[in-house]
Amino acid sequence: MNTVDRNTWQDRAVDHARLLSQVTWRPVADGIPMRGKGEFKADTAYTGVTYSNGGWDGRMIGFDGGLRTFLAAVENPLSVLYTADLRGQRANSAAFYGTVCSGFTSYALHLAMQIGSSWHGPHHRDGIEPAQPQSAQGARAGDVLWCRGHVEIVTQVTTTPDGTATQLRVEDSWPPTTRTKDYTAAEFDSYLAQRKAVLYRITDHDAWRGENRAERFLFPNYTMDAQAATINRVLLLDLGDWVVYRKGHPVIVNIMDRDHRGVQALVIQREGRPVEQIPLDGPGTVERTPARSGDYTAHCIMKDGTTSQVCEFAVCTIDSRPATDRIVLGQPWEIEFYAENMNAIHVLIAEEADPNYADPVAPHSIWLNDDHRRQGRVTVPAAALSRAGKSSVTVTAENRYGRLRNRHVIDVVSPA
Repeated sequence: MNTVDRNTWQDRAVDHARLLSQVTWRPVADGIPMRGKGEFKADTAYTGVTYSNGGWDGRMIGFDGGLRTFLAAVENPLSVLYTADLRGQRANSAAFYGTVCSGFTSYALHLAMQIGSSWHGPHHRDGIEPAQPQSAQGARAGDVLWCRGHVEIVTQVTTTPDGTATQLRVEDSWPPTTRTKDYTAAEFDSYLAQRKAVLYRITDHDAWRGENRAERFLFPNYTMDAQAATINRVLLLDLGDWVVYRKGHPVIVNIMDRDHRGVQALVIQREGRPVEQIPLDGPGTVERTPARSGDYTAHCIMKDGTTSQVCEFAVCTIDSRPATDRIVLGQPWEIEFYAENMNAIHVLIAEEADPNYADPVAPHSIWLNDDHRRQGRVTVPAAALSRAGKSSVTVTAENRYGRLRNRHVIDVVSPA
């Protein structure tokens, strides 16, 4: 391990990276899509979470929900992991749940929201600079390894008593799951040269994160992600368990009764109060679309009169729209938003264009406060956009079970 002292955030960054990179799981059926071609195979052990940005419909593990939600979905052969193929929605879309390189490093480095690989470095963030020297001898755990379109994190450096680095471990998200790569010092230097990569050192963690700090919000929830989850063996939801549904979308309960105890009824409750009790003849699916927002549970009454473990889910709403009829470049404008059973926390304004790695344009973030939430609106500053044309507005809200986003595309016109 490192012989140099490491700040507490660096120790935590390594631990958090390994929550996603070292988790093991085993599909119960074929069909979970891999990025590119192929699929994960039933009854095959995999290490590390799936590689996918979730497209427009899916969720990012760690940010949009906990690791346990993904693991629960793995155990339900009728879950969205098996039934939804998001390849083609976005460049790095595949499975409904997953992460990508920048999601992996953002999670490890204690960010509240993922930032793209291009936004990790000193051109866009304070408190970071190139490590010196640009070689294995300049590397420390917690350093960011960046190359065009990709980002990784150094999680271990082994040194001799005189401080010479001899072995390095680098971890990243890469299809189909994650990678844990061990290098000798010479191999690491060759890799840097081959990828034309830059090794960055975060010198001021709080300055680097700015307002984008995980501890200010409900997710990522590292304590929960580090705990072993007991997955329900009687019933699971189409989104897994411990998860958020958008109001108006159906909730599909798969009664599996994997231990053949015999099921008698499905009980759905909202905020601890009964909503419905549905007689059951055996395993099968039950679909309901809750009309009211709130936190719900579902459990089975077994043939012997006992009750099963509950599944937990929330039904929530997040809506938003531009409150300014005509959005003019160089002028401020407003966004209205409305949330039920969750708090709106963030607005992202991004110009719609293909990635320009040579001169990327950073999206504009607005972190919402209690005043914004009371008013249900926020002003977007004139400087948020640099050109006319199409841009996207994404409003994110969170509940204790996860996050939802509302995204729409706007037309920005040039001033008359």
